[in-house]
Amino acid sequence: MTTSIDTIREDFAFLDDWQERYRYIIELGNDLPPFPEEARDEAHKVRGCVSQVWLHTEIGEGRDPVITFRGDSDAHIVRGLVAIMMALFSGRRASEILSIDAEETMRALGLDEHLTPQRANGLRAMVRRIRQEAETAMAAA
Repeated sequence: MTTSIDTIREDFAFLDDWQERYRYIIELGNDLPPFPEEARDEAHKVRGCVSQVWLHTEIGEGRDPVITFRGDSDAHIVRGLVAIMMALFSGRRASEILSIDAEETMRALGLDEHLTPQRANGLRAMVRRIRQEAETAMAAA
């Protein structure tokens, strides 16, 4: 993914209404790299999401490894939310992932007040899974 979380924040600030922001979120999802078909299984499925969401994790070497995430969903808007979480977390060290306040990012983007409770809960489930992956990577090192 080429869109950084800083770019997403700037773009959100530029967009005036939520219809435009929803379209932008869907566009972000359309720009996600292809998700490996073999990872569309129960092991990669994120529990707690109403839509189907899959998360694939690649853990680098070392005591504080860089972790790369790939994600996908069967719902357009959720796919865009996955893209935002990939921009926020992917390609960072495990310790950095654990220090990121995803709730603050959701508030800053206005997602907490413009998503349905089910979608917001699904987003939180994805963040929990990402954090678990980082904790596991740190413990294994």
